[in-house]
Parts: sequence; C-alpha cells; structure tokens
Amino acid sequence: MRLSTFTAARVVAALACIAALGSAVCVHAEQRPLWEAGLGAGVVTFPDYRGSDRTQTYGLPVPYFVYRGEFLKADRNGVRGRFFDSDRVELNVTMNASAPVDSKDNPTRQGMPDLKPTVEIGPSLDLTLWRAADKRAKLDFRLPLVTGVTIEGSPRSTGWQFSPRLNLDLQDPAGMAGWNLGLVAGPLFSDRKQHQYFYSVSQEFATAERPAYEARRGYAGAQFLVAVSKRFPSYWVGGFVRYDTLRGAVFNDSPLVKRSSYLAGGIAVAWIIGESSRMVDVGD
Repeated sequence: MRLSTFTAARVVAALACIAALGSAVCVHAEQRPLWEAGLGAGVVTFPDYRGSDRTQTYGLPVPYFVYRGEFLKADRNGVRGRFFDSDRVELNVTMNASAPVDSKDNPTRQGMPDLKPTVEIGPSLDLTLWRAADKRAKLDFRLPLVTGVTIEGSPRSTGWQFSPRLNLDLQDPAGMAGWNLGLVAGPLFSDRKQHQYFYSVSQEFATAERPAYEARRGYAGAQFLVAVSKRFPSYWVGGFVRYDTLRGAVFNDSPLVKRSSYLAGGIAVAWIIGESSRMVDVGD
C-alpha cells in the first residue's frame, strides 16, 4: 500500500513525537526482554511552523519498538550503537519532522508556495555528565546534528540544524513508582538554507503587509521540554509539553514570524503486542 505524502508525514511525525514522549527511560539495572513491539495512538498540538500564530491538532499512529542488544539499542531514547568502550559516551541517531502547511489556510502565507512535510535525521553524540549512585537519575549533554529533506516526488534539502541540549532523566520522581520524567533544554542553530525555507519572502510574493525578506544563518531560539512516561505490564503511556522561544533568533524580524513563543504538547498510549522470551540486563 502506498502512503500519501501527508499520511507519510504524519507517520514520520509520530516517530518523532514518540521520542519526545518517552525521552525519560529506565536507568536502573534490571532484567527486561531483548525486544518489545506494540502499536497505539496519540494526539499532538503544535503551530504550522515555529513562529506561526496558527496552531493545529493531529491524531497520530504511535509505533512502539524497543531493542536492547549488546551493541545496538533502539528505544524511546533513539537508535544508538556503542562505538566507544565507555558507559559515558554514546552515538545515537536522532530524528525530527514537520507537517505540511497549505498556504491558503494560513493567512500569513497566503499566495506563497505551500510548505512540504519534512524529515530531519542525523547523528547525536551524547555525553553522560552525571549519574546517581542508584542509577535512577542521569544528566546528559547531547549534541545532535540533523539535515532535513522535503517529503515529495522530488525531495530537496532544507538545510542543517545543530541543537546542543542538556537532558535530565529521573526515575520514580517524587515517589511516583514506575514513572519516568525527562527535562530537556537547549538552543538551536540552523544554516541559511533552513531559515530561508521557513522564513524568507521572495520579491514575487511580497505585499504591503508582507515585505520581501532574506533569512540568514545563525541562532534559531531555544526549546524547553518536559516529558513523562510509564511502562505498564501490557501498555505504555506518555505525554510532553514543550516551550519554544524565538526571542533573539536571527529571523525573528521575518514578516512570517507572528509569535515569539508558544507551547506545544501531546499524549500517547501504545499497547504491547509482542516481546522476546529472552531477557537481558539493562541500565548498566
């Protein structure tokens, strides 16, 4: 079955959201299945693009997959391989996505080309700065670098983004047994091509209310995220809230930027439909 461009974008967005919803993972040593698989659904709300004053709510499929191999691991914290003989350095794969925007439905962009759905993927070097003695808390410094492409018949590059961030994971916060809490904060930096895709206005689309604008590379604002999740015997639940600020961003004076800050969020539930009979140690 061939997915439509929009459906494919929503599936990609679901994968990105599940990573946010489950950013806090189990960190204490215990026996868990080698792999787990499941499927569920979620709801997320966010603006058409960072800086837009138009917000949309999407229902999304939520795939759930965990693999706890000795070398390769895949879970709600990403896909990663152990390329270093160290428990404090990891090389992960990170992914982001954006939904399509029909410009005729967005007053700020009326008359301009539509924004195609995009997917961003790239490596992330993650450094553990601190870990509690009982392994129920951990502070990481993450260095993800992603490149984006549009999802369409002839994909084109949307540039690069670098988003260094601090990530604090807590298990059983405030005595809430089984719950995980993740706190993430950091700035964003993007190249000229990415900023142009979202915030430039060429002369042919300029109006009296929307003057021509040429975006440049540099600081792109900051994000702060809080995520909670819990793995029950037969299902998993999670939720997140993200605060995004564009104050000080190099494109903040673009006529396409109507809000300098906003909140986004979502919730999801996934039912576990299969797991390995082989058990492995995790959280070491």
